[in-house]
Amino acid sequence: METVLSGMRPTGNLHLGNYYGAARSFVKMQDEYNCYFFIADWHSLTTHPKPEDIQRSARTILAEYLACGIDPEKATIYIQSDVPETIELYLYLNMNCYLGELERVTTFKEKARQQPDNVNAGLLTYPTLMAADILQHRAAKVPVGKDQEQNMEMARRCARRFNNIYGVEFFPEPQNYYFGETAIKVPGLDGTGKMGKSNGNCIYLFEDEKSIRKKVMRAVTDNGPQAMNSPKPEVIQNLFTLMQIVSAKDTYDYFDSKWNDCTLRYGDMKKQLAEDIVQTLAPIRERIIEISSDQEGLDRIARLGAEKARESARKTLNEVRRIIGFKVY
Repeated sequence: METVLSGMRPTGNLHLGNYYGAARSFVKMQDEYNCYFFIADWHSLTTHPKPEDIQRSARTILAEYLACGIDPEKATIYIQSDVPETIELYLYLNMNCYLGELERVTTFKEKARQQPDNVNAGLLTYPTLMAADILQHRAAKVPVGKDQEQNMEMARRCARRFNNIYGVEFFPEPQNYYFGETAIKVPGLDGTGKMGKSNGNCIYLFEDEKSIRKKVMRAVTDNGPQAMNSPKPEVIQNLFTLMQIVSAKDTYDYFDSKWNDCTLRYGDMKKQLAEDIVQTLAPIRERIIEISSDQEGLDRIARLGAEKARESARKTLNEVRRIIGFKVY
């Protein structure tokens, strides 16, 4: 069975885009692949979060993963910092990476522009830590978005370079995994782009009804349809895409017909969209509350996940040490 790995930084709650973009697919994947899902708390150190924020966010994301349907009996769920073997492999990979190629990574250049007073070494070597996360489990596939494709190429480069330097065929080259050509990109509420925490245009899985309704009613719109059966501008298509995701087909069709005959009232559409989002997220929110109330249960799942992840990583690391010429423990 092929191994698949996916991680998420603990920088806040999961949102509607995470759920439809990945979490529901993870639930299906856990029956088809040997899955490792981890919470990348070491990666979050590039932005210097507070210790209490790291711990709280990691447990929050763990509860949200479980609430979305990821089963710890089927998949390995763990917190990155619970697997110290990752850091040793990260060291070895860094020894074979070069400054120029790391500086050319687009995500590094973007982050350096965003935080010019905090261009730390961890930010520069982010791709090699990501490679260590992947290669320690010798993962064949990694679910990624467009923004991570260059980092995935770096992971493949790390695998090839290690194999070439030591004359082995040990590390497989991990491949990008996409959830199908018809996957829906969940748009944000600001009228452009996709839903994302850094864009401030999210609806979170744990969000309360009042906040959801308020956000949706503030969603960006225009002056309304100006001609019968006219194309929808992006800012309006985004609302229809959200409705396509969370609403019944007849609801979507009703508002689509209102657009086409120029009688659409955005206020009515937003009220219905907010109601449908609330109804969609209500059972997930209830499940998050239930899971989060059992702190011992969360700790147990994290501990068992770490044990499984460490066993996998330790096997890889022992072989890496043997190949390089170090003592194997």
